[in-house]
Amino acid sequence: MTLRVAVVGSGPAGSSAAETLAKAGHKTYLLERNLKNSKPCGGAIPICMVDEFNLPTDIIDRRVRKMNMISPSNIDVPINLDKPGEFIGMVRREVFDSYLRNRAAEFGADLREVVVLGIKVGTPNILTVRNPKTGETYEIEADMIIGADGFHSKVAKAIDAGDVPYALAYQERIKLPPEKMKYYEERAEMYLGSDVSPDFYAWVFPKCDHVAAGTGTMFPNKDGLQGMQKALRARVGSKIEGGELIKVEAHPLPECPRPRRVVERCMLVGDAAGYVTKSSGEGIYFAAKSGRMAAELVVELADGGKIPTEAQLKEYIRRWDKSYGLTYKVLAILQNVFYKSDASREAFVEMCADYHVQKLTFDSYLYKTVVPANPLIQMKITAKTIGSLLRGNALAPTRR
Repeated sequence: MTLRVAVVGSGPAGSSAAETLAKAGHKTYLLERNLKNSKPCGGAIPICMVDEFNLPTDIIDRRVRKMNMISPSNIDVPINLDKPGEFIGMVRREVFDSYLRNRAAEFGADLREVVVLGIKVGTPNILTVRNPKTGETYEIEADMIIGADGFHSKVAKAIDAGDVPYALAYQERIKLPPEKMKYYEERAEMYLGSDVSPDFYAWVFPKCDHVAAGTGTMFPNKDGLQGMQKALRARVGSKIEGGELIKVEAHPLPECPRPRRVVERCMLVGDAAGYVTKSSGEGIYFAAKSGRMAAELVVELADGGKIPTEAQLKEYIRRWDKSYGLTYKVLAILQNVFYKSDASREAFVEMCADYHVQKLTFDSYLYKTVVPANPLIQMKITAKTIGSLLRGNALAPTRR
């Protein structure tokens, strides 16, 4: 059976869903309010995403193989990816998203630049949209809706998906002269400390000819973002001094999955569903993966010759939670343990100096699989974690 599916939002989640649906022969509307939009984002992707989503290397600006973790007292722990071919990809979202949405269109998705004015959930679903260039307003009928339209999702509001706490990320893009960009050739930095973020971490990620330097905090602390960014600039110091500020951007990040992600024949994916991890703040891979998983289920169910029911579509949530629920829970625990004070942040950075901790952490990030350590190594990591926390809380060093 051929379905009519409206995918709202053409970021990694929406474009991945639309590509999957279009390849299967379904009438797919890929709706984007601004095709020139660039989502503010650190832009880091794991190496497994390159093969899994068949990404060309020319959309990756930098291949980061060195990560510097910098504690509140400015202790710098370097982490190197030593295995040949391993890297963390750094992308600009304006390039990355454009590629994915255009590829979906090449496979048959009907890509339209429209503003969604309203959504009436029913049989069929009716979306009222407006062409921002011509002002024309019209309706689109769809058997299914996949909401991939970010944290402030109109689809989520239409299905009363529920509210979740959120953070705000603030980022500056700074163009550096070639001699200073050389330092960031294949290097990224993460800064921890209550001065740069009371909740998360701050970052300096390299792009083509500039770096993205930013921080994030929970919404109640939003008024302090400017001060946090100023503190980050001070700690990075001469490495970005004299750089040209070319862009300032900010965006909200959901802190947990929404209470309802499938209602009737509407599904939420990506940020709209709340799929941003705690501790790391990662969202790109999980957005694309959730879009593909949701669409694959729709394709699978449509083979039965009928429009899928809500009960059938909720299998998407069961599959998602089975695959990634534990990951989200573990990262939430890590954030609660290690980001609660500068003392615990010191402990976290100290722990990251251990080779086995580095390997376990980066294997899980790069490949989205956690290979269990042998019992002796696991005991060592546990003992080191406890020891680091005890020393950190006892010493509580001051920033130097």
